[in-house]
Formats: sequence, structure tokens, C-alpha cells
Amino acid sequence: MNKAELIDAMAAEANLTKVEAKKALDAFIGATSSALKEGDKVTLVGFGTFSVSGRSERKGRNPQTGAEINIAAKKVVKFKPGAELSATVK
Repeated sequence: MNKAELIDAMAAEANLTKVEAKKALDAFIGATSSALKEGDKVTLVGFGTFSVSGRSERKGRNPQTGAEINIAAKKVVKFKPGAELSATVK
């Protein structure tokens, strides 16, 4: 499912227009992104938790040359599904 299909599904489920559903989805994405950027967790009970985790610097190899390279440290977004979502997917 892509973003347009998600907007269509949200509009149908919540009895909204596609424009209203797009605004709602964009607002959710913006609010979630802002919270994660500040280092906060976003928890949706029954759905899951979005959080930010840090990866330390590590060594890797260039697959073409085999030369050793340094991979920089960075922050990554993680998602842990909730119990209800996990049970639904089974």
C-alpha cells in the first residue's frame, strides 16, 4: 500500500474526503517526525511504538575493492509493533 492508497482507505474508513484524509495523514507524519527529531517516543496503544536509537561508528568493507571503510555513527528510527497489531497480522 502506498501513500495514495492509504489516503483512500482512511477516507473510506473515517467517512472523510480525500483532501481531509490527506491533511490528517500529513499532520500525523509531521507530528511524529517532530517528536522523533526531539528524541521523544511516539506510542500508539495497540498499534506500536516509534523511537529513535543510535548506531555507533563501525568498520565495514567496500564490496567492490575489499578496502576497509569507516561507517559513521547515526540515529535510526525503530518501530516496535503492539500486541494487538501482532495478533492481527498472525
